[in-house]
Formats: sequence, structure tokens, C-alpha cells
Amino acid sequence: MKQKPIVHRKDLHWWEQFYIPQIINGMRITLSQVFRPKFTRQYPEEKWNPPSSFRGRPVLVEQNGVERCVACGLCSRVCPALAIDVQASETELLKERYPVRFEINMLRCIFCGFCEEVCPEEAIVMSKEFELVFRHQEDAIFGKEKLLLPADKLKDRLEFLRKNR
Repeated sequence: MKQKPIVHRKDLHWWEQFYIPQIINGMRITLSQVFRPKFTRQYPEEKWNPPSSFRGRPVLVEQNGVERCVACGLCSRVCPALAIDVQASETELLKERYPVRFEINMLRCIFCGFCEEVCPEEAIVMSKEFELVFRHQEDAIFGKEKLLLPADKLKDRLEFLRKNR
């Protein structure tokens, strides 16, 4: 990488010593920004459709009426905010284990996506939902009934994960 030459103060012209070219250049950049089109969104009237790479609240993937989760507990171990609680049990199905209780405390969740990265079954993914409102702290603890979403609704996120893993 080419370094800029060192300029000593004694080598500058009088108008450069008063930083006049730098001030004019700064004013030119500011004026060019004033006439650019504005991209401010009028939220909440104008809704935003996040891209598939967006990390909203975590959800559990449900496929054919059964959750994909095998209750390995990796997501709860890797969660830096200790927001995930999983209790496993055995099942008669092929996967052998399932979560009896799977809870995520949305007040603690920092939407980091570590749970999604570590999940070997693609059972927990980050959805596009980012608007969360609670009246009580207990309302922020999401159980399986609020977390389970059909795989069809998470199709673009699952495809994004398969392409970028």
C-alpha cells in the first residue's frame, strides 16, 4: 500500500495553512449530500419487508406437524444471554427425543443468532419478526405455542442458511 508523503507546515502556501482548501472540500461534500434523494421510512405507516438475511426473533421450525428440535440443548448452552430453556423427553418417533418444554425469554434475547448457528437440525432459526410488545414480563417468555412456525413460512430463511453455511 502506497503511503501519502509527509507534508510539513513550512512547505504549505498561506491559504493552505488556514485550511481553506479542506474547508471548501468539506462544504462541497455537505452540499452534495443535501441534494441527494432521502430514504427515510415513515414507520409504522410504511412497513419494511426485511431480507432473508435479517435476524428477527428466534422461532422453532415445525415440519409435518412435528417440531424439528431434538432437544440436544446446544442452543441453550451457546446462548450468551441465557435466554433459552430446554427440557428434553423421549418420544416414539424416529428422532427419539423432543423438547417437553422449550422457552425463550424475549427480554433477555439479544438476537445474536448463535442458537441458529449451532443447531444441527435447523430447528431454530431467526425469523423476520422484530416488533415485540409486552405488557408484563411473563408475556415475554415464549413457549412452544408461540415459537413453532411451519417450515413453509420460513422457507426463504432456511434457503438463505443452506446457501451461506
